[in-house]
Amino acid sequence: MAEDDTTGTGDGAPGTAAPATATADAVTARAVPRRRHPRLVALVTVVAAMAASGAAVAVASTEASTSTAATTVSTARPATTTSTTLVTTTASTEPPAPDPTQPDPALSYAQQRLGELRYDPGPVDGLMGNATQTALYAFQKVQGIAVTGQVDAATQAALANPVTPVALVPDGGANRVEIDLPRQLLFLYDGGQLTLISHVSTGSQRAFCENGTCGDAVTPVGSYRFIYRKSGWAEGPLGSLYNPVFFTRTGIAIHGSLSVPLYPASHGCVRIPMHIAEYFTTLVGLGEAVYVYDGSPLSAPGPATSPTLPPDEVPAPELAPEAESTTTVITPPDTTTTLAPTTVTTAPTTSST
Repeated sequence: MAEDDTTGTGDGAPGTAAPATATADAVTARAVPRRRHPRLVALVTVVAAMAASGAAVAVASTEASTSTAATTVSTARPATTTSTTLVTTTASTEPPAPDPTQPDPALSYAQQRLGELRYDPGPVDGLMGNATQTALYAFQKVQGIAVTGQVDAATQAALANPVTPVALVPDGGANRVEIDLPRQLLFLYDGGQLTLISHVSTGSQRAFCENGTCGDAVTPVGSYRFIYRKSGWAEGPLGSLYNPVFFTRTGIAIHGSLSVPLYPASHGCVRIPMHIAEYFTTLVGLGEAVYVYDGSPLSAPGPATSPTLPPDEVPAPELAPEAESTTTVITPPDTTTTLAPTTVTTAPTTSST
């Protein structure tokens, strides 16, 4: 009867026997752990393994890539640089030097112009010679440009538009010779017209004592007249004079010389180029005025006198004589012509006057 009662209570009133049963099940659930599904466990294991393997592969791939890159850098062949040098050939803009043995048209034109302007260049043949060079010296000094003796650009421009020389002594007489000491030039007037301009070399301004003759190499400033001439070569104690025309009683003359440098070099005479000396005596007459000018006012020459020397005697050039004094003073005109600076170069002592 007791068992029946126990068993029967299951069908009795709710809220009496059911709670006891639920509590028992909960206790049982906590006490007995839940069993894992074997397939699920295997799958998780496989996924984890694959994930680990993927990370290892990625790391290995990165390391391999880095190693490969390093290997590539370290084993790469060095770059080869090819240097190409460009050689540029520039054509010279300077004209070739003219052949001195062949006529130069530019020089022929310069010779023609020099002749027209009263500078004697010798023959118009396009060839450079001493006559042309000394004519260029004179022209360049008058123009106030560099004295080169060559037909350079400045000379060509001056030949096209030359400066006209201004007379040093405009009232000095229709027929006269002017010696310009600062510029080492000679101007010859015939009938009041300028007919010849020449390069000259005058006294060196140095003391000398040669062959028993001593003095100062000075071309005396002043006003003179031609008093004596001699044809051909004349031998004096200080050298040879070609076709000399004397204008002092102490032997100062205008004469031809084989050496007419660009500086004062004589013992006192006025040296002129040989080609001009060939005919110079035909251009001047005895008694005509000679003015040796240094920039100071000049006095008029005294009256013409006959020479006191024998026709064949050549006087010894005793230098620095006193000029013939007068009371008439001729003042050079004012001029705007620029005088080329004179450069005095020390030269070896020569034996010619």
